[in-house]
Amino acid sequence: MLDFEFSKEHEMVRRTVREFAQAELAPKVTEFDQEARIPNEVIALLAKQNLLALTVSSKYGGLEADPVLVGVIAEELARADISCAVPTFYLVQAAWGHILDLYGTDVAKEAILPSAVKGRAFLGIGSTEPDVGSDIVNMRTVARRAGDRYVLNGEKMFISGVKETMEQMPEGGGHLTLAKTNPLMGARGISLFFVPLKTVKGPTKGVTINVLEDWGRRGISTGGFNMDGVEVPAEYLLGQENKGFFLAMEGFDYARAIIGVVCCGAAMACIERAMEYIKMRSTFGTSIARYEGVQFKLAENWTMLEAFRLLAYRALWTYGRNRKGQATRMDVAKQCAMAKLHAPMVAFGAINDAIQWYGAYGYTRDSQLELALKGVRSYYWAEGAAEIMRVIVARELLGKDFVATK
Repeated sequence: MLDFEFSKEHEMVRRTVREFAQAELAPKVTEFDQEARIPNEVIALLAKQNLLALTVSSKYGGLEADPVLVGVIAEELARADISCAVPTFYLVQAAWGHILDLYGTDVAKEAILPSAVKGRAFLGIGSTEPDVGSDIVNMRTVARRAGDRYVLNGEKMFISGVKETMEQMPEGGGHLTLAKTNPLMGARGISLFFVPLKTVKGPTKGVTINVLEDWGRRGISTGGFNMDGVEVPAEYLLGQENKGFFLAMEGFDYARAIIGVVCCGAAMACIERAMEYIKMRSTFGTSIARYEGVQFKLAENWTMLEAFRLLAYRALWTYGRNRKGQATRMDVAKQCAMAKLHAPMVAFGAINDAIQWYGAYGYTRDSQLELALKGVRSYYWAEGAAEIMRVIVARELLGKDFVATK
């Protein structure tokens, strides 16, 4: 028998986070965008609410939160911060904190996880390069073993949280970083490292950063970092050497499912605002909420968002089942790719329609809906473009023998 109910714990957390997010985040959304940062006091509040890197072990201060609970919180954060800055800050550390907690050494975990949970350091993911997006196998970053250390050279680009790590967080932070340790082996020659960009002692030697100016989701930075002979302890390798590609894919799956929930949450919040507006706005002597042209769009958008919201929660549920040995990695990859495939586009279309219902007011910054439109647009690429999601779903349906790209 199917069960579409959230647990009592999930619902209790949802109510608590909704109350917090609507009081502390929603009034500051425009501020996040205009100042291009999430203020330190907001980050401190998120940490106080145990919302940062909550997936990690209690040993490091985390809650060991299950994937569905992670999604519930992500949805409520997105409903409050429709610009998607805080939800992105949250989801990156939830997904990649989980991967580090699973596969990192005690030395690596102790170096970053307690600080990330407390909101004093940022933990991100570094995979994309200037000329390499989803085609990770062709990355140029390399890592060479030198005694008890690895030496990394290369550049990562379009990475979230670089500015926060280097300029805002009291204890800096770092990124789980993919690098080739055996360039001749393709995906089977890639390793995953925790690379601290900055610690309490200062910037890591050999690391330089640059920050890009996005036109949406401006509260969390996007940029890149260059590694010129950066040395990290051998204990900062996650899992086994040359197995990093597969660990990273597990993290991307988790993040993709969360993104599906975030997109739907932000879009549904915009539609709910618009529903109140169209009830009050009158043209030709009647409320525009009475017009079928508006009602039909509303019905279609809400139905599509609800469908992809449930698909995303199923992906998170499947991810959790995999951790218990009750679902295969292939099941997870397919479900998470399906969850992200259309969610950003459906959300973008729904928000765009809501803007239309506002009339000319919808085109002003005062309406705030443009923040949501630009925020969800960033997820067209984040954690893998839609085209890659199609490749993954088709691969799992047809089998690896029919993958066109190698």
